[in-house]
This record gives sequence, C-alpha cells and structure tokens, in this order.
Amino acid sequence: MSFFKKALSSIGIGSAKVDTVLLQDQVQPGGVLRGRVEVNGGGIEQQIETIYLQVKTKYEIEKNDAKSHVDAVLGEYALTAPFSIKTGEHREFPFELVMPLTIPLSIGHTTIWIQTGLDIKQAVDPTDTDHLHVTADALQITVLNALEQLGLRLHEAKCVEAPHHLRLPCVQEFEFVPQHGSFRGRLDEVELVFVPQGPNQVDLYLEVDRRKRGLSGFLAEAMDLDETRLRVSVFRGQQDIPQMLAQAINRFS
Repeated sequence: MSFFKKALSSIGIGSAKVDTVLLQDQVQPGGVLRGRVEVNGGGIEQQIETIYLQVKTKYEIEKNDAKSHVDAVLGEYALTAPFSIKTGEHREFPFELVMPLTIPLSIGHTTIWIQTGLDIKQAVDPTDTDHLHVTADALQITVLNALEQLGLRLHEAKCVEAPHHLRLPCVQEFEFVPQHGSFRGRLDEVELVFVPQGPNQVDLYLEVDRRKRGLSGFLAEAMDLDETRLRVSVFRGQQDIPQMLAQAINRFS
C-alpha cells in the first residue's frame, strides 16, 4: 500500500463506497424496514469498524426570535462487526430494522431519511442517503380521522424541538383549524402531538387555541390564557376515540 493512496483514502479519494438499497418505499412507526447495504472496495484495502445506519429528520428551533432547522437522529443501528474490504471487492449486507415509534410522518414539508455510513478509523466516513416515506399507523389514522369528523382540517405539520421532559430531540406538531361543525367560530386552532408510550398506547398532547371574544377575549390574550393544554391517552383497538376527543376539546372551548 503506497503512502500516497493511503493519504488520499483518508480524505475520501479512492476510499470504499457505500450504497443502500431499500426493498420498500413506505414504512410505519414501529414497522420493519428491509433492505441491503452494498459496499465496494476502493483503491486500497480498508478496515471497516462497522456499517451504521441512522434514521434522521430536520426540525425547527427558535432562538432570539430567529428560526432555523437542525438535523435530529431518531434511531441508530450498527449493522456489522469489524471487517475488511479489499481493492475492488463487492460485498452485500441485508438488514431488517425496526423503525422508532417516534418517527414523524411524511406530511407537509417533513422529510425523513436513512443515512448509511462506513466507520473507517482515521478517514472520512463514506455515506449514502435514502429518503423514506412514513405513513400513519392504525392508531394514528384513527385519531386523525376522528379530528376530521369533528370538523377540524389539517392545516400544517412540522417537526419542532421537543420539551425537555419528553427526552426526545423533536416532535411532530399537527395544526388543525375548524372548517365546519360545532367548533367553528369557537376555536382558532387545535395543535396535536403524538407521543408513543409503546406499540399499543399513544399519549396525545393537545393545545386548544380558543377564539377571542370581545373585551374578555382581549384580556385573555393579553394574559396568555386563550390557549389550553391537555393530555389524552388512547389505545389500540379503542372504539370511543372520537367521543373522547370531542369531550376533551369541548371542555376547553
């Protein structure tokens, strides 16, 4: 091995290449993602400490009245034990990964992707990026349909920085506005966050923004009393989710 080739590979020139091939284009929170990682040797033999895969998204942070977006790692997986890849060698590594329950849905401008990397000591890690399309699971669909039945239309969905007590980098916030039904004229919006507590339970964090009415509404807004926060737990197979949500929102509207 020449010193020149080794030096080039340390900065990514002539190094091994990695490519992830996904066997499906959709996945749900807690679902299984299947695929394979293909590694092609470069100009020299290299020692790979592991192949790692990360589930990532972007979320919004606000600091000093300025908004910006940063990457969040939602899940990380080590695929292999250390191995070597020879010059020009081709190797494939199949995988089945259980996605995090907290993975956001592919709604609005939310993007989710798998980043694959080769951990090579004293060298730039070769990487590959593959976007995921994440669809709602059965319990999330039930909740979203229930809100639609109450006359609430999804207006926006985005990932934002999570409160510290949730111990998550970010959460996906869904914003609904009353389009028809009993809440029209009574509410400005309802915000929803899914916080899974396991495969069969989700805590719903709701923020009800009440419509301001006259002088009392002005005073409520000035005192920051127009928004009300509540938490509701729902379970897989539960039949009364629409009624439960209606009662919860009604209490604060």
